[in-house]
Amino acid sequence: MGKYFGTDGFRGEANVTLTADHAFQVGRFLGWYCGETKRRAGDEEPARVVIGKDTRRSSYMLEYALASGLAASGADAYLLHVTTTPSVSYVARTEGFDCGIMISASHNPYYDNGIKLINQVIGAVVMICSVIMVFGTVTNIYRFF
Repeated sequence: MGKYFGTDGFRGEANVTLTADHAFQVGRFLGWYCGETKRRAGDEEPARVVIGKDTRRSSYMLEYALASGLAASGADAYLLHVTTTPSVSYVARTEGFDCGIMISASHNPYYDNGIKLINQVIGAVVMICSVIMVFGTVTNIYRFF
């Protein structure tokens, strides 16, 4: 788990250890998780997730894979495109999003990338999503909930 999981998201070499399939699975599970959390609280509206990215070439691949996974689980994905991590955090908090996602590997080499999850229960969401990397598919993870 340690090779994929960081303190607030997933990191790896783009299209090697962090692929479009990983991003799709994270998006699909995160959309389901946020939606299910809302439904259990009595809110029937779809989950709303905002996504930002840096200028790495692989960020475009990961952005659309995440958005596809979110949409596949019934969530609404809002794309900020190229922006900063603080702006995603600000928009997620002030505009009532259920979660924010920033695609960036910060200071790491250009060939790396990462998916950072931003919301009030970040630790819980990241710990749950990290299980996807261990079990390999969202289908396998649903058996635990």
